[in-house]
Amino acid sequence: MARLNVNPTRMELKKLKNRHKTAVRGHKLLKDKSDEMIRRFSVYIKENKRLREQATAILKDALTQFANARALMGEAETENAFSMPSTSLELNLSTQSVMNVMVPDIEVKADHRGGMPYSYAQITSEADYSVRRITDAITILAQLAAVEKKVQMLADEIVRNKRRVNALEYVMIPQLEETIHYITSKLGEDERSALTRLMKVKSMINEKNGD
Repeated sequence: MARLNVNPTRMELKKLKNRHKTAVRGHKLLKDKSDEMIRRFSVYIKENKRLREQATAILKDALTQFANARALMGEAETENAFSMPSTSLELNLSTQSVMNVMVPDIEVKADHRGGMPYSYAQITSEADYSVRRITDAITILAQLAAVEKKVQMLADEIVRNKRRVNALEYVMIPQLEETIHYITSKLGEDERSALTRLMKVKSMINEKNGD
């Protein structure tokens, strides 16, 4: 690891020691942040898996019932029954901070007060069931979209934070430590040289006074 190009002085040594102390503290904080983000990331991954499996099961069930309804009803009646929405959805969009990362948050409210947009005598119970299940699926899909976005944003931030941790751990801190060691050794050599010269001068003075 190449050391920093600085003058080997006591003032520079003091600055480098302060920088090293700050870098070590920053490395620890970033490492702790990375660990916590990974923990939160794991929680959202599990939530994403749960919502995805739930949405898949509901859609599979709804499409199965829709196929049954279509087989029992005519194509025109089926298209007419499913051409108008039976439920209105209200999405409240907001953001929340997860380890200083602003991620989206979606609250879904479904309004079923309007009832079905067709006469119950016109279609089968399978069609009613598939419509209700599709409504449930849409609510879960909106929640799933928010969770997947959180997962993506946290994953990107984990990667960026990991780069910062690695830069401190494998580049900056070793460079500072090597430079501090170099300056300390250089100052030690200068002190020993100065002491040797002083002792030699003192010896010469003593010899001269002795004569």
